Amino acid sequence: MNIKQNLRGALAGVAAGLTNGFFGGGGGMLLVPLLTRWCKLEQRKAFATSVAIILPLCALSSAIYWFRGGLDLVTALPYLAGGLAGGLIGGSVFRRLNMLWLRRAFALLILYGGVKALFF
Repeated sequence: MNIKQNLRGALAGVAAGLTNGFFGGGGGMLLVPLLTRWCKLEQRKAFATSVAIILPLCALSSAIYWFRGGLDLVTALPYLAGGLAGGLIGGSVFRRLNMLWLRRAFALLILYGGVKALFF
């Protein structure tokens, strides 16, 4: 990696961290397009890299919310259990998915989130 690419990667990380800090998540949705366009990663690697990057960002955001009293861990536990199961299933199926359909599903997810944020 050259200096320009490292700087782009750091800026993508800043954007993802800010998104996680402001909204309690969503940094990964921002990272995938930045990793593919700015950092020139292949789409499948961008999805996987996004997950690896977002883990410590989510842990940090969770710790900050916890220490400030904004995290109800008891309420979060069932979602965490389901998320772990979904992550295991998704991670094992990921390699077999057609990238075209995966990109379309990702785009629909982003679109759904945007429409929901604007109107509901």
